[in-house]
Amino acid sequence: MASKLPQLQRLSCLRLHNMWPNMEGGAVPDYRAGKTRMGLEQGSIPGRYESFWKEVDHVKNILKNRQELKVENAGIAALFGLECLAWFYGGEIVGRGFTFTGYHV
Repeated sequence: MASKLPQLQRLSCLRLHNMWPNMEGGAVPDYRAGKTRMGLEQGSIPGRYESFWKEVDHVKNILKNRQELKVENAGIAALFGLECLAWFYGGEIVGRGFTFTGYHV
């Protein structure tokens, strides 16, 4: 297995160079810990924008037809909202260092 390591390193290096063929000087982005770009890819914004407005239209349609809304569906939506709120507050508590009173300054 140790004899295959240099071969795998060369292969991964070649793949990285082939991923960015149009960059100046053949430079490859540095993806070491702490240097990676986390988050939203800018190319996906138009698709997300369309999906958002489809969801808004769906909610408007549900609100127009409230008579057809079942208690089960309303309960599921309420539980989902409560779960999102609980995750938000949980993240805030973890971000504060597991305190309820505030951030350590």
